[in-house]
Amino acid sequence: MRFGIFYEHQLPRPWTEGLEQKLFQDALDQVELADRLGFDNVWEVEHHFLEEYSHSSAPEVFLAACSQRTKQIRLGHGIVLMPPGYNHPARVAERIATLDLVSNGRVEFGTGESSALLELGGYRVPVAEKRNAWQEAVEQCANMLAMDPYPGFRGQYFEMPCRNVMPKPVQRPHPPLWVACSNRETIKLAARLGIGALTFAFVDPAEAKQWVDDYYRIFREECVPIGHAVNPNICMVSSFGVHHDVEEARRRFRDGFRFFQFALGWHYGFGEQIPGRTNIWELFQQALPNMPEGGQIAEGGIGTPDTLREHLRKFEECGVDQVAFIQQGGRNRHEDICEALELFAGEVMGEFKERAAERTKRKAEALAPHIEAAMKRKQWMKPLADDEIPPVVALGRQVAEQAQAAQPADDRPNPFREALESGEALRRAAKDRAEA
Repeated sequence: MRFGIFYEHQLPRPWTEGLEQKLFQDALDQVELADRLGFDNVWEVEHHFLEEYSHSSAPEVFLAACSQRTKQIRLGHGIVLMPPGYNHPARVAERIATLDLVSNGRVEFGTGESSALLELGGYRVPVAEKRNAWQEAVEQCANMLAMDPYPGFRGQYFEMPCRNVMPKPVQRPHPPLWVACSNRETIKLAARLGIGALTFAFVDPAEAKQWVDDYYRIFREECVPIGHAVNPNICMVSSFGVHHDVEEARRRFRDGFRFFQFALGWHYGFGEQIPGRTNIWELFQQALPNMPEGGQIAEGGIGTPDTLREHLRKFEECGVDQVAFIQQGGRNRHEDICEALELFAGEVMGEFKERAAERTKRKAEALAPHIEAAMKRKQWMKPLADDEIPPVVALGRQVAEQAQAAQPADDRPNPFREALESGEALRRAAKDRAEA
């Protein structure tokens, strides 16, 4: 099983000067440490306007910074908001490919649609259309990353003409695709589309087994890939906090994760946010005495190395491919987070790593015929033949041609005509060189 660390960049009020800067710098230090310790992935969300819960509106910038401070850890968008109201698919393709280049091919391309009205309303993304908009954008973004040139597209939610979207990624045809899954139906959709399931439902291992079984059954029987390659993997997000003294682990990390749950519920379920004024941390403090302890779902990853090992073995036995830890939540201290990462790597991670290679090999062999069948079911976007690629006339030439058409037909010097003739001569020379 693989292991990742997961960031929302939470920042409870009050916000003193320099606090956001420290938040990001501490996170970069944690990622650098995780890379040295042998963690497999860092995941970074994209959220907008979700105060205190997530100050992560430009994950591509944070992950690019991570890429230059690390060597091995894979850089996961967990996730890019894909409805075109948030991000034009071509701009996403350009950013993903660029990050893949600067990181030497370490990108995981997670996608999603959002369900927070602060985000959806802020970018005018219709709630009823967000799923279809996500699917259209993901499919076309994958086409842009893989095709040379991209033939162009006219869909329900965006359109663009034929263009060669540059640069192209290191990982061909494109980095592994994922989708955020907060319920069982979305994990079934991920299987049908042949993409990884990045799950945020905080299910216990018993329920996780049902999710995993659903995913691989549907993948084997029904998958029609949305991309040019499949990524049959499941990542479960878990609480995290380790110390040799269980009570100290709870003291350091439990309230941070409980704030994570409260702020998540506030923005997505029961809250009423006044932008720039609501103090969610204060509301959390008022609610804390009446909040349930959280049980296995909330605290399975918070405890001693032995209790965490037991927690993770249950996910491994279910067939989960990766567990991503939420270590940065509420007011969890940077120093405590780093100490916990080191303790986990030193006393727990090794045994799971030892089993990972053989498990991955067996899984690949078992899925190979189903992947072959899935790729045959895909309806591929038709590439353009060379003579079908429409030329794009430069703006300057268009202006010159329009000006020339407006000039009287005489022999007087005409700078527009001269520019056109010079351009035509250059084009002929370039054509002759190409043919030679």
